Amino acid sequence: MSSIQFVGGEKGGVGKSVLARLLAQYHIDRDLPFRAFDSDRSHGAMLRFYGDYSAPVTMDIFDNADRIMEAALEQPPRNVIVDLAAQTALPLFQWIDDNDLLSLAADEGIGVVFWHVLDDGADSIKLLRDLLKRLDGREQLVVVRNFGRGNQFAAFDDSVEHTDAVQAGVHIIDLPALHQATMRKVDHLGASFWAAANNRDSLSVMDRQRVKVWLRRVYASLDQIADALLLTHPAADTPAPDHSAEDNRTTSETTAFEPAL
Repeated sequence: MSSIQFVGGEKGGVGKSVLARLLAQYHIDRDLPFRAFDSDRSHGAMLRFYGDYSAPVTMDIFDNADRIMEAALEQPPRNVIVDLAAQTALPLFQWIDDNDLLSLAADEGIGVVFWHVLDDGADSIKLLRDLLKRLDGREQLVVVRNFGRGNQFAAFDDSVEHTDAVQAGVHIIDLPALHQATMRKVDHLGASFWAAANNRDSLSVMDRQRVKVWLRRVYASLDQIADALLLTHPAADTPAPDHSAEDNRTTSETTAFEPAL
C-alpha cells in the first residue's frame, strides 16, 4: 500500500522542510521506496538536500499537482512525501476538494497523511484549528511539536485544539532539537543527513555524533507510529483494485458522485 505524506504547518519557519528531510532520510535508512515533491518555489529544501529523489511541484496548477497522485499510483508501491511551502493550504485543499482526492485515494488503496509542524507560537495553534476543521476522518493527522523552533508548548498542551486532536485520534509527537550550531553547519553543507552524520571531511567528529544521536531520537518517535502511518514496506504483492465491473456498468448503474468535504 502506498501513501501520500503531506508535510506542512502553513506558517513559515516552523521546520516543515526539516521534517520532510527527516522523513526522506528515514525512508532511505529503513530501505523504504519513496518519491518526494517540493512546492517551495524560492528555496526548495528537498530539491537541495535530496535532489535525487525529489521533483518540484506547483500546487495551484492542477495538472502539475496531479503528479503527486500519479506517483502514488505507480508500481511497485511507494510512499510520496510532499514538502508544502508556507501558505499552501488554499491551493492544496482546492486541488483535494475539486478532484475528490480522498475518495480516489480510498478507491485505489492509498493512505493520506497530513503532518502539521508546530512552533511554540499562538499562530501555530490557530492554524492547527483551521486544519482540524478541514479534515473529515478519511485521512490521518500527525501534530509535531518542533523543539528546534521553541520549547514552551504548554499553551498548546492546554488548548482546546490539543483536546480536540486527542479525541479525534490524532498522533502527537515531539521533534527533538539538534544543537543549533550543528544544524547551521548541516544546512550550509547542502547534503543529506546521512552525509552530515558520516562524511568525515564535512563536519567535526562531535558534530557528526550530535547528528547521529538526533537521528536516533527522531527515528524512535517515527518507529512508534510507523505502522499506523504506512511508514513501512508497502506490500508489493497487494493486488490493484479491480475496476472491471465498474467499467462494464451502464451510465444508469454508476453511483453518484459525493463531494469529499
